[in-house]
Formats: sequence, C-alpha cells, structure tokens
Amino acid sequence: MISRKPTSRGKWQLALCLSLCSSASWSLAASATTQSGGETTVYDQGRNAFTHPAANLSFLRQEDFFIGSAFFKKPWVSSPASTTARDGLGPLFNARTCLACHARNGRSQPSMQREQQTVLPLTANLSIQLGNGKSLSKTDLATLQQFGSLPEPNYGHQLQPDSVGGVQAEGKLSLRYRTIQGQYADGEAWRLQQPQWQLTELSYGDLHPDTQLSVRVAPALIGMGLLAAIPHSHLAQAADPQDQDGDGISGRFNQVWNHHTQEIVPGRFGWKANQADLVHQTASAFHNDLGISSTLFPQQNCSHTQTTCQQAPDGGQPEITGAILDKVLFYLKTLGVPARRDTDDPEVLHGERLFKRAGCAACHTPVQHTGDVPGLPELSQQTIQPFTDLLLHDMGSGLADHRTDFAASGQEWRTPPLWGIGLLETVNGHTRLLHDGRARNVAEAILWHGGEAGAARDQFIQMTADERAALVRFINSL
Repeated sequence: MISRKPTSRGKWQLALCLSLCSSASWSLAASATTQSGGETTVYDQGRNAFTHPAANLSFLRQEDFFIGSAFFKKPWVSSPASTTARDGLGPLFNARTCLACHARNGRSQPSMQREQQTVLPLTANLSIQLGNGKSLSKTDLATLQQFGSLPEPNYGHQLQPDSVGGVQAEGKLSLRYRTIQGQYADGEAWRLQQPQWQLTELSYGDLHPDTQLSVRVAPALIGMGLLAAIPHSHLAQAADPQDQDGDGISGRFNQVWNHHTQEIVPGRFGWKANQADLVHQTASAFHNDLGISSTLFPQQNCSHTQTTCQQAPDGGQPEITGAILDKVLFYLKTLGVPARRDTDDPEVLHGERLFKRAGCAACHTPVQHTGDVPGLPELSQQTIQPFTDLLLHDMGSGLADHRTDFAASGQEWRTPPLWGIGLLETVNGHTRLLHDGRARNVAEAILWHGGEAGAARDQFIQMTADERAALVRFINSL
C-alpha cells in the first residue's frame, strides 16, 4: 500500500470536514433573537465558539478562511530564514503569533495576582503629553496627524518586551492593584481593583518626563467584518457630539489618519476607535505587536536611539505581502459570531428590560444593519446584534488613561461590542473586562462606568440583588 503525504489543500479540506462533522453536536434552534451575527451566526457554546467560519460561508469560500487562519495562528520567525513566507519577526516585538494575545480569537487578560510582576499579553502604549506651551516642529505635526500622538523618544509608540537575537528588548510591564471599596443601595459590599502600572528594566534610557502610558488588553475578534460592514451613515445617526437632545449621551467619531488614502477619516476599530478600518487595525497589529512591516506601515518599529534594531536584517519590503495580508483579513472578516443563549428565559428577559430601563442601550446599541459589501455577500444586508454604536463616549475619570489618541481624549473610549461576552470564560478561562482588564466580571465593569454612563451605573447600584443578577445574566446571554 502506497502512503502519500497530504497536500496543503488536503489539510484544509480535512480541517473543514472536521469542523462540519462536529457541527451537529452544537446545533441549536435558530431564530431572529438568537442570531447575533445574522446569517453568519454559529451555534457553538464550547471552547472553540470564536473560531468558526461564518455559517453562510460556502464550502469553496472556506479555503481562503483556513489559509488566513494558518497565517494568523502559526509563529513568525526572525530573518534571515528559509521560511520566507513567515520571516521578518521583530527586531522588537510583543509576540511571535497573533494567537499569543488572541487565544482562540478571544480576549487576553492581565495577571490576577496582587504582587508586582510582569504581565502579558498586554500592550503598553506610550506617547508624549502635549501642551505646556511647547511648539511643535513640522515633523512632530506630521507624526501627530498620522499616528494620533507623539512617540516616546527612546521607545516609540509601544513598549516591546521581546526581541530577536542580537537586539536588546525594551523593558517589562509590571502591575499592582489598589482596592476601591463601596456598596450597593441594599448594603451589599463590592471591591474594585484599580491597576497601578509600572515600566521596569528599561534598556534604552530613561523615559521622557512627559511620557503617558496606556495599557490595553487584546479584544475578542468575532464579528469584525460585520462591524466594518455597517454603513457610516447608520452610525452617524446616533452621533450627538453636543448632546443636542439633552439625554446626557454625546457619542462622537474619532478622526484618524487613513494611510492608504492619505486623508483624515472617522475611526471605527480599536479601544479608542483610532483605526480607520479593519485593514489598518490588522496591519497596525502586525507592525506594533509582531514587528512585521506592510505597505501601510513599511518602517521597522525601531526608535532613533536603537541602532542594533535599525541594523537588524529584515524579511523583505514589505515583510507581509499584500496577498498574505488579504488572506488574514478574509479570515478575520468572516469569523462567525456565536448565537445568543437562553433568550426565552424569564430572568434573561427581565434583565433585558432592566438593561434598557437603565439606559445601557443608549451606547450599547442592540441592533445594527450591514450594507452591501463588495466581494463579501455573506456579510451584506445582515441584521446583527453587536450591542455597540462604535462611537466614543466620555467614561469619566475612573477609567481615564489621561492620554489623547487622535481626537479622543483621555476619558473617551469606543463602546465595545457585547456579543459573545458570556462565552469568554469558556473560551479563555477568565471574565476580565474593560480596556485594561481591571474588571473581574460584568458587575465590576458596570461599576467602573462613569461620565456619560454614570447614570446607568447609579441605577445598577440602586437595584436589588435579584435585579442585578438578572441584568448580569442578560449580558452574559449575549
């Protein structure tokens, strides 16, 4: 009997077969209520709930999905290397693979320990505070326009805790928590953890005295293609920068630089809506987190003081080709969104009413509609339930990172989608929420809300224990 080595095409077909064959074990009755992602919705409630292709993606179209998945999952290597399609890692980087931060396409988390220690996978964004009467050079103004902030002179826009051979890593990020205590109206106590971040073991000199630091966790990746497919005109209807209707909610767009068209456009992706589109979000992650250059970000992420970094060999120009980046983008765009669960449960229905009554839906918009997406009919004309308006909102001083990002102030954050939030513990083994993972669960995340969301938080505090449990149960059903 002659054995043959499976071809790459055979491998993806086998993976696809296993995916389809296992689908029977997690199939639920579909309805408009459960279909968070419209016709893209998948019905897995297990550890791989965030990893499936959109349910309406045809068998033939899934080939590109699995090719993109392979480049997303497998490690990149430093140059020079025989693996020319995957070389170019670094010279400075945070991770070797996208999965290091997005395990099973879910969320990363900070350490849950109180003792000071290095915590990964996180990103430490750096910039220089503006103001103080300082004038900016033409170079600084151009940098500010294109990247939203001025880089720290020695370490750039993001601290890189790892490096290739012969290049010294930049430093480490450490964490302590400070406890904040309070109680609900019924007397039940709560305790919040406020993170205290510190940069240690810095290799390239002291930080600029006006350095600003903002730490971010990696968000879940499901439904990004659907979010990109919502027409701008639909989102603009909810924007109210001057709060002209007087409801206390004044969502607005960030204004960011499009490196492709060379113009300022509304931002949509990222914790501060600081990326123009999914192409920018993905190419920026390759550049900042893996040290992989692209046509959008062609330079190595080395500061002017890092000579060994500048002299390190690269993996080509660009290091990720347009063809490979397109495959990764297709994978991210066509990830299926898990269905809502327990939608007819009385407690969940009660929690939904409380969610709306408290005003949470003013920013966490339950329903959106996608437009026509060229080349992606699967994402077109879908009614979806992301629970976000994708706008910036002032969340108060408690969540402020005191760092501007394009037009976003230190207190403004983009409303994060809530779909899939109740599966986070199953997929990633934790329930840490908010931009830096400080909230240990949904209730703590609500308690951290301030600013425009302060009234909704106060209503949550006034609820009875049963009402709070119902509201949390509803959010975890999404």
